Amino acid sequence: MSLNVNILLCLFLCAEVTGIQSLEQVPWLPCQLVDERVKFNDEGHAETEYQHRDAGLQFGHPGDSALNPNTITFLVTGSKVDMRKYIEGAVVEHQLQCEIRRYSTEGIQMRWPGLGAQEHDIWFTCTLRHTDGLFVITSFLRHTPATPTPGQANYHHWAAIADRETLTTSTVMLVLTRSPSVRVGLVKQQSLHCQFDVDHKAADLTVEWRLQRRGERTTLFSHSSRSGQTEGDGVTLKGIGRGDASLTLPLTKQSSEGTYICSVSVPPLFGSHDIALHIMEPPRVSLNVDSTISLVDRGEQKVVCEAEGYYPLDVEMEWFREPSGGGGGLLPEKLDTVLYSSHRHHRDGTYSLSAFFLLHASLHDSGSKYFCRVSHSSLRMPIRKSFTLIVTEFGSWNFVLWLIFGFGFILVMVAILCVMLPRLSSARKANQRKPY
Repeated sequence: MSLNVNILLCLFLCAEVTGIQSLEQVPWLPCQLVDERVKFNDEGHAETEYQHRDAGLQFGHPGDSALNPNTITFLVTGSKVDMRKYIEGAVVEHQLQCEIRRYSTEGIQMRWPGLGAQEHDIWFTCTLRHTDGLFVITSFLRHTPATPTPGQANYHHWAAIADRETLTTSTVMLVLTRSPSVRVGLVKQQSLHCQFDVDHKAADLTVEWRLQRRGERTTLFSHSSRSGQTEGDGVTLKGIGRGDASLTLPLTKQSSEGTYICSVSVPPLFGSHDIALHIMEPPRVSLNVDSTISLVDRGEQKVVCEAEGYYPLDVEMEWFREPSGGGGGLLPEKLDTVLYSSHRHHRDGTYSLSAFFLLHASLHDSGSKYFCRVSHSSLRMPIRKSFTLIVTEFGSWNFVLWLIFGFGFILVMVAILCVMLPRLSSARKANQRKPY
């Protein structure tokens, strides 16, 4: 690795160490160019081959020398749109994925309405993606070749790029989201972030939001600055005016789950981001017993673990037993006598499930701990609910206590009868008297 690259990586790492929240001062970012080569097979069908090539984004001025001459350099100059200022959060090299691809205008030959643009410009997209899902930024790079080559907008005739070539480009537009994947509970307010930036006031701007769910695609919102027409809601026109196309959803429900697509179009460019929204409702876990159960030897008790109100359906419930004095390194024993109810589906879209077993008390189990463990995709850690079993021997003292209790109960009942029988007899005689 060259000395220049080492210096640049040091600058990149320093941004993280010093807590810098923007990388606007970083002059170079390592990237991968995913190059394409289209060829036709014997049957006349087009086949695309992809080649990953080392490249870099260099921010500077026209005519600057490549900071890393061993890679393909995309020299970004004179841009009103700077992708670096949208990179938020402490970022080091391994947390940022940079990918450059060629962009086809699908045969549309038109001059970009920005300064210095030509009809024969060549287009690239540069996508910056945070590995922890903090953001995805797609920028459009415009390159004006020194010698115009017809058909450059057609992906069948890409111009070759040399291994150490420097291409002078300008960032003319970007589309980004800070919520590429969203997890939210039911009946919650949720906003899906979508932002864009264009190097000029776009007279022909179209913003759309669509929802793709179970193979069906529904348009939620659309706005065209050319026609002035707006359909749907959830996005404010004032926000679009400042480059904010974020969508505010109604209170979430099960049918809110799906892939939301934010698209921004300024011909001949079209940028979009997919935002996956997952409904995640954690279970409420409870037992039908207290934290301690006291049973006599050979006694029985039905123990139920209940998981309620979870979504989606993928829940796992297990019962375990930890022997008393479990410090001996014994692992909890999974119970194999557990029975399960069927999944109960509630009106709000959530589910419930019960896991139960019949506890047979024995003296050698006294002091053992039983716990129910519930795992669900909405939980970082499983939920555990437990109780301790105390078993007592059914001995002579117990027998005496039962005799005392039984004899006392009989005495109380006899006393009640002695009091009530005379009263009932008097009442019966009074009812037998006939009036004269």
